Amino acid sequence: MAGEFLPGNGFDTYEVQDKVLVGMSGGVDSSVTVRILQEQGFAVTGAVIRFSPAHEKAVEQAKAAAAQLGIPCMVLDAQKLFEQNVIAPFCENYCCGKTPNPCVVCNPTVKFAALRTAADQLGIQYLATGHYARVEADEHGICHICRASSAARDQSYMLYRLGQDVLSRLILPLGEFEKDDVRDIARDLGLSCAEAPDSMEICFIPDGNYPAYIEARGLSGKAGHFLAPDGEDLGPHSGVLHYTVGQRKGLGIALGRPVFIQSILENGDIQLADAGDEFFSALTLEGFSTPDGAPLAAGRYAVKIRSAAKPAEADFDGAARLAFAEAVRAPAPGQSAVLYQGDTVVGGGFIAAAEK
Repeated sequence: MAGEFLPGNGFDTYEVQDKVLVGMSGGVDSSVTVRILQEQGFAVTGAVIRFSPAHEKAVEQAKAAAAQLGIPCMVLDAQKLFEQNVIAPFCENYCCGKTPNPCVVCNPTVKFAALRTAADQLGIQYLATGHYARVEADEHGICHICRASSAARDQSYMLYRLGQDVLSRLILPLGEFEKDDVRDIARDLGLSCAEAPDSMEICFIPDGNYPAYIEARGLSGKAGHFLAPDGEDLGPHSGVLHYTVGQRKGLGIALGRPVFIQSILENGDIQLADAGDEFFSALTLEGFSTPDGAPLAAGRYAVKIRSAAKPAEADFDGAARLAFAEAVRAPAPGQSAVLYQGDTVVGGGFIAAAEK
């Protein structure tokens, strides 16, 4: 290396020629990431991960994009790891009435684990992806995920569980871009993926029908009854895997007024609430993690309870409880609460329970 490079200092400061392994999907984001790194002088190798049988098209698209960009592309098979760490827990959690986010789990345990292992085998120091986020090091040299410049595209929430083994090697060039700018770059380069649609949230369920997917695996959600806001039994529902906290449409309930799912109870019953009663003032978290594994000090932080949610101010007790300055709408057990200090991710955990 001509000099020491610290990921996160900004894509425009790359002044060394070095090797980088780019996670590719065949889409516009990872393809433009490759081009940016090439223009910065990096020797780029692509890697596409076969997570499940549903990813065969992505594998072929990534290989085609790599060929157009003039880089080698290796195929990493992570199907067994993905089944164990992502698909099976996803199905089990839905059957218990939780609302898991598979990307949050996949990123540290499968996607970046596979990329890191492949990079080590190839003697490649750096990793890169097309995520819209940034990596910055603090005054102690600890690397953190930070929000992207584009609030509309920011994916920092999805990356909060990454540790220093990945963050210290990670380059995220798209953290400074808007999506329209990325597509413009792709068009200017004549990339065939320039108009490709954005990837799906649940990549292993192409049609988005997760209840049918789960049931096809021989599983079923807990049975139970709908409970009206006043406690009246409104009859049986279709199984908890068909519902999520905060849901209003598709309930098949006629009360003459809008109602929401307030909570899915342990016994499988679903408690409904009138509009306005789906707000909660405190959360208990489990599986709390920080970028360096150190405890997070008690204090006030900005918290996102969903990827697309606006941050809400909350007091963290230093262990597992968040108390919000203003109640938040429909926090769903199984989703994550991610804590920020300014633009910097400082920790997060899975929502275990909500309090009124």
